[in-house]
Amino acid sequence: MASSSKIAIAQFRHEALGDVGSTNTLCLERARAGDPGPLWLTAQRQLSGRGRRGRTWVSEPGNLYASLLLTDPAPADALGSLPIAVALALHRAVAAVGPWLGDRLRIKWPNDLLIDGAKISGILIEAEQLADGRRAVVIGCGVNVAHRPENPLYPAMTLGEAGVSTSADDLFAHLFREMALVLGEWDGGRGVAGVVAAWSERLAGLGAPITVNLPDRSISGVFSAIDLDGYLHLKTADGAVLRIASGDVFFS
Repeated sequence: MASSSKIAIAQFRHEALGDVGSTNTLCLERARAGDPGPLWLTAQRQLSGRGRRGRTWVSEPGNLYASLLLTDPAPADALGSLPIAVALALHRAVAAVGPWLGDRLRIKWPNDLLIDGAKISGILIEAEQLADGRRAVVIGCGVNVAHRPENPLYPAMTLGEAGVSTSADDLFAHLFREMALVLGEWDGGRGVAGVVAAWSERLAGLGAPITVNLPDRSISGVFSAIDLDGYLHLKTADGAVLRIASGDVFFS
C-alpha cells in the first residue's frame, strides 16, 4: 500500500485461522514472505499471545484475536498517531454491537477500551523494516468477548459481563469495516486532526488527575491535553507540562 493513497475496503483480505501462536507474529511472517497487505488474520485461540512490553494476553476461545498487516501505511514521522486511529476504529466496532453502552464505553490513552472503567481490549502495534526497505506495520487487536484475565494489572471485564450479546465473528465484521473507514479518514496521517478530535470525544480521564507508569518511574499530575502526535500532556504539581509518548495510565 503506498502511503500517498487511500485503500478501499474492497482491498482488505481476511483469513480465519484456528489455533495459532500469535496473529501478530504470523502477519510479520507473511510480510517477510512478500505479502503487502492489507491482510487481516483472525484466530480462534492464540497459544502465545502477547500484549505491550511482552506481557501475556489471555487467549481462550471465544474472544477476538485479530491482526492487520499493512505495508508503508504512512511516513515514519506520521506513525505516532496510528494508535489513535486504531483505538477509534475499535471503539466504533464495539459501539456497533453495544449501541446502548453510550458513555460507559471509553478509550483509555492511548488505545485500551474501558466499559465502566474496566478494560475490555488491548491493542499491540508492531513494525519491522523489510529486506526491500519497506516497512511492515501490524495492528493486533484483542477483545474480551467471553473471557478476561483472572489477575489483571488493571480491572478487566468481558463484553458478556457488560451485557453485550455478541460473538467474536460478529464483532470482527464490524471491526473489518470500521478499521477500513477510519484508516481512510486518517489517510496516512494527513487526516490526523479529525481523527484525534473524534477520538478525544471518547477519551477517559481528560482533565482529571492521573498517574502514568513509565518503565523506570511513575509520574502523577493532571491529564491536560493530547497533541496531534498522540502524546499525552501531563501537568505536574510544579506547573510543568510533560509530553509522554507511552505508558500505563491509572486514574486517581
